[in-house]
Amino acid sequence: MSHSVVTLTGLGSVQGRHVGGACRFSAIPYAEAPVGALRWRAPRPAHWTGTLSVIDTPPIAPQWPSRLSEAMGDFDLPQSEDCLHLTVWTPAADRGRRPVLLWLHGGAWQSGAGALDWYDGTQLATLGDVVVVAPNYRLGALGWLHLPGQTANVGLLDQALALDWVRRHAAAFGGDPERITVMGQSAGAASIACLLTRETPGFERAILMSTPLGGRQRRGVRSSAQAARLGEAWLRALGAPDLDAARAAPLADVMQAQLSPIVQDALREEDSGRPQFGPVADGQVLPEAMDDALAHAATRADVLIGYTRDEMLAFPGTPPGPATRAIGDDLFGTPSHAWAQQALDGGRKAWGYRFDLAPTQRFGACHCIELPFVFGTWNAFAEAPMLRGLAPSAAAALTAQVQHDWLAFVHGGAPDWDMAPAWKALG
Repeated sequence: MSHSVVTLTGLGSVQGRHVGGACRFSAIPYAEAPVGALRWRAPRPAHWTGTLSVIDTPPIAPQWPSRLSEAMGDFDLPQSEDCLHLTVWTPAADRGRRPVLLWLHGGAWQSGAGALDWYDGTQLATLGDVVVVAPNYRLGALGWLHLPGQTANVGLLDQALALDWVRRHAAAFGGDPERITVMGQSAGAASIACLLTRETPGFERAILMSTPLGGRQRRGVRSSAQAARLGEAWLRALGAPDLDAARAAPLADVMQAQLSPIVQDALREEDSGRPQFGPVADGQVLPEAMDDALAHAATRADVLIGYTRDEMLAFPGTPPGPATRAIGDDLFGTPSHAWAQQALDGGRKAWGYRFDLAPTQRFGACHCIELPFVFGTWNAFAEAPMLRGLAPSAAAALTAQVQHDWLAFVHGGAPDWDMAPAWKALG
């Protein structure tokens, strides 16, 4: 049985629902809609008057289908540029001062959403007595386009504003703004690494899952010049002379330009293996010397970090075998070990893991396979090809172990294994 719940924030009252053992507040706007003149600008904090009813699932950021759907399955939710919302799950909207877990979703900065059922925070909130917060942020060209003289990394600025929102308003949902852990997977984890390079990150605990910090991507961050070449190719594909003209373009045209041969040619010329749009070392939002900045970033938070044994098998066209596994280790594994060691060298605590469970031969222990074990959202992942054949008893046992360890870390403790350089095999 569900019933409505109301809490008072510094912005006004928010009405959600108590269902499944937790209070859920969906579609809370943390920023104004980034449309029209606000496209490609830093997000502006949202405001409202009266009581905000946040019961329905919010729209997700405009995006094309994920390239990982063959492994994970797919989703179909309404899309809108008015997507800068977040969802809060809490055991009670009281003054409980619980630890807060902020989740940044993956998707190569091109797809995904915090609002997906895959990432429902009900189980973590109720099991761990924590407050879980999941924001959407801008994706693709709308979030990560860079042109000279314009603000770069607006998707990262979205994430930073969502974090600031949590610090300001967590107490209204029973959370402690002084005990925030930021957790991310893939692009979400790399975004956390980027946030830790900024002057005041605002958190001192991080869970980094499958962080793409190595390989040909060179830590996943383009130089300003590289990003500008890609941005200028995108402008030509759109047929816009400048960014002001692009702000007036229909959303469908903005999205279609990302698929243009002009943009694809620019990516091939770059020959970096990076996603189409992503973080940029612009010298303002992110430092120009990102290698040095990321090495220092590792010393700014205690960390639970890891990767999966067969990362690359989630991606189309990657057959099983030692060569494929080596690519995954280079992109995700080796830099994860390095980050843990840098954290230790900087006086931080660090625990490392590798997720080894492989239900199928085709996908093995692939990229994203740990997600249902972290969130316990097995109904949402019921059709995921990467999980076919997994015995429910084995799924339940490993889920209990993973959630115990992750929640222990969120509460300021330790997972059930020794710190790095020890490395835990899960599954």
